[in-house]
Amino acid sequence: CESIIELSTLTGSCIGALGGAMAGVWTDDDNLLAGLKSASKATGEKLWQLPLEKEYNEQLKSKIADLKNIGGRYAGAITAALFLTNFVDNRPFAHIDMAGPVWNIKSGATGWGAKLVTEWVCQHDN
Repeated sequence: CESIIELSTLTGSCIGALGGAMAGVWTDDDNLLAGLKSASKATGEKLWQLPLEKEYNEQLKSKIADLKNIGGRYAGAITAALFLTNFVDNRPFAHIDMAGPVWNIKSGATGWGAKLVTEWVCQHDN
């Protein structure tokens, strides 16, 4: 595959920043981000880019293991995204934290992300 798009909710921290109306996206790849924003606009499944701050990698260091899967008290959504970057090679990668929009308290699971990823794939089907 040429790009990796991963959707999950790892910490719930993203809800604190963005609420339930949109998902957070972390990527260092401008082209991948542009494609995801285009798919977001076409589907109405909203995204907001958050920083992939490399300085926070310090929070993932461990004296015992190769890597901790949780950072400190703050920036949990960012450290979760950074954690995932340790498992992809040099391909364009985006982590989408869909904790907010994936669940509606009144109606349950929303299926958020299915339209977004389908649209992204269709836009890149050459």
